[in-house]
Amino acid sequence: MSLRTTQRCRVVLDNDWAGDPDGLVALAHHLLSPANRVDAVTSSHLSPVFGPAEGTAERGARLARELVDLVDGPRPVVAAGCDVVLDAGDTGSAAADLVVAQALRDDPLPLVVVCAGPLTNVAQALRQEPEIASRMTLVWVGGSLDADAFEYNRETDSGAAREVLARSDLAVTQVPLETYRRCEHSVAELEEDLGQAGRVGAWLWQRLVELPIPDFVEQGETWPLGDSPPVLLTALTDTTSAWTEVASDGAPRRVVTDVDVRLLVADLLAKLRRHERLALGG
Repeated sequence: MSLRTTQRCRVVLDNDWAGDPDGLVALAHHLLSPANRVDAVTSSHLSPVFGPAEGTAERGARLARELVDLVDGPRPVVAAGCDVVLDAGDTGSAAADLVVAQALRDDPLPLVVVCAGPLTNVAQALRQEPEIASRMTLVWVGGSLDADAFEYNRETDSGAAREVLARSDLAVTQVPLETYRRCEHSVAELEEDLGQAGRVGAWLWQRLVELPIPDFVEQGETWPLGDSPPVLLTALTDTTSAWTEVASDGAPRRVVTDVDVRLLVADLLAKLRRHERLALGG
C-alpha cells in the first residue's frame, strides 16, 4: 500500500540513448515515477567523435524500447531521429514528428520535453510547427555557464542549440555542465547499489559495463548520472534544489545551479527495488 500520487505533467524524453548510459538510468527513473506520465521517447544521434554517427539514433531507440519492455509499465511511443546535425540536409525525422504530435495534443496535463542530448530533434520539430513552442516547456541538460567551456550536448549540434535557445516563445529550464557534474557517483556504489537493484538495475549496470569507452577517455572511479536532474523537475520536487533566472537572446531562461543529489539517487534506488518486489508478487 502506498500514498496516492497526483500526476504533475506529461513528458517527452529525448536523448542520445546509444551513448553514455546515464541517459538510460534517467529514462528508467522517469518511467518508474508516476507523477510524470511518459508519453513519448525520442532518440538522437551521437557525436562523430565516438565514430560514425550513422545508425546511432536507431540503436538508441532500440535500447529505449528494450528498457520500456523491461520496466513493463507505461508504454510510450519510441521514435528515432536522424543521424546528422540540424543543417546537414536532413530536414525531418520520426522523432521530430512525434514531438510535434505530442505538443499539438489537447491534454489537461502540461507538456515537458526533456532533452539530455543534442537539441536536433527539438529544433526540427520547432521548424516544422513553430507554434508548438508556446505549448510546451523544454528542460535541457546541456550548455555551460562558462562560455569557453566545452559541453558535449551543445557541441554535438551547436546550430540546433543556438536556434532553440534563441526562441522568445519557448519556456526553457537549463541544467548546465557546472550543475549536472554535481551528480557524480562512485563506480563501486553503482555496482553495489544500482547493479543489485533488481532486474532493471542490473540491466542498467550492464549497459555501463558494456559501454565501449574510447582510448582518449581516462576512466576513474566515478561516473556521472548527469541526465537525471530533470526527474526533480517533472516528478519529484525542485524545492530542495536551486536556480536563477538569466537573460538570453530568447526568452528569459531558468538555470538550475544546484540539485538535490541525495533525493535523486535515493528515490531512484527505492523505485528500482520496489519495482522488483512488485514484479515478484511481493
